[in-house]
Amino acid sequence: MSTWIGIGRSETGLVRTSNQDAFAVIDSAGMWAVADGMGGHVGGAVAAQTAIATVQAQAAFSQEQLRSGTSPIDVLTALISRAHEAILAQARSQPKLKGMGTTLVLLTVIPDQTSMAYVAHIGDSRAYRFRAGALTPLTRDHSLIEKYLERGILTPETAKTHPERHVLTRALGVTATAAPTIAGCAMHEDDLVILCSDGLTKMLEDQDIQRVLCNGDPSPAGACDRLIAAALDRGGEDNVTVVVVAYR
Repeated sequence: MSTWIGIGRSETGLVRTSNQDAFAVIDSAGMWAVADGMGGHVGGAVAAQTAIATVQAQAAFSQEQLRSGTSPIDVLTALISRAHEAILAQARSQPKLKGMGTTLVLLTVIPDQTSMAYVAHIGDSRAYRFRAGALTPLTRDHSLIEKYLERGILTPETAKTHPERHVLTRALGVTATAAPTIAGCAMHEDDLVILCSDGLTKMLEDQDIQRVLCNGDPSPAGACDRLIAAALDRGGEDNVTVVVVAYR
């Protein structure tokens, strides 16, 4: 019988003094997530933790909905909306948290249909699929740079050093509504799905991530540890969080 097993790890990095990332690994409910907060040291951490706490609190109910035939898009949209509302409510109740927000990338599988996975994201935390030595992005950043790249205003080379490269066009908690992008993807046995904050992708290009995954222990724990070690070796300029989920 096929099953999904995930493992996650988060490191502050070598430059930041606090960790504003958070993650969830809920194998029993077929749900995994990474959040990367923003809005000052306190606010960013609170926003990310609130988003992840919402995912954890709603995971079992979301699984029940999926099992009963509710559309994965509807389930994930509702879950992300709840996280968004929870962040807004906290900001209203604590003025010092005003303006806080977070990214969120979320993976789920439908019970009894484990060969199909769904990825929802908002912001620039990413999901990748690693299959037979090849890495495939499953998300596109909600960022100004991504818009510039789509329109041909920038090249991938100039985008790397552009002053607006960290400006997001969508995030949880910072606008009246939060619209995720949701996509389904077919999974094969021995695939890995990698969820990560931009602390990984700032330090490693996609080809670097692929190289790390190709060399060494293929287990989720081994892959997770190697990716974080590689980001720290490159300078660890931001909090780095990685969740690796294997389809076995």
